[in-house]
Amino acid sequence: MGTQQLLMIVLGVIIVGVAIVVGINMFSEGAVNAEADRLVQEVNTVGSNAAAYWRKPVQMGGGGRSFTGITADATGLAKLNVSSNDATTWEVSQAGTASSFKIKATGTSEGVVVEATIGPDGVVGSPTVTKP
Repeated sequence: MGTQQLLMIVLGVIIVGVAIVVGINMFSEGAVNAEADRLVQEVNTVGSNAAAYWRKPVQMGGGGRSFTGITADATGLAKLNVSSNDATTWEVSQAGTASSFKIKATGTSEGVVVEATIGPDGVVGSPTVTKP
């Protein structure tokens, strides 16, 4: 083989190698973004369920315009943890008032963390997304 043919083979191998590495990186980034999107959607669902709980009278199993004593069932976390996304760790904490609480969702497959404050109208502002 000539020098030019060997150079073309080496160049072709290098280009294919770089393309494979770029493809793997893009796939990994896509998985992280997909998990972040899933967690944000679930946090919004929990916020919507919590807002319904806040509005519902105590006599009907709601909070009576208070988040005091809110449970995983009232926020929809019990259903979310039983469904297909067992790879999510949830933390619910009171924010010091009866009108809001904080929620933190940690995805264990890609390590994405989504934090949000839940108020009477659902998620307050935009959830904070932390990617690894």
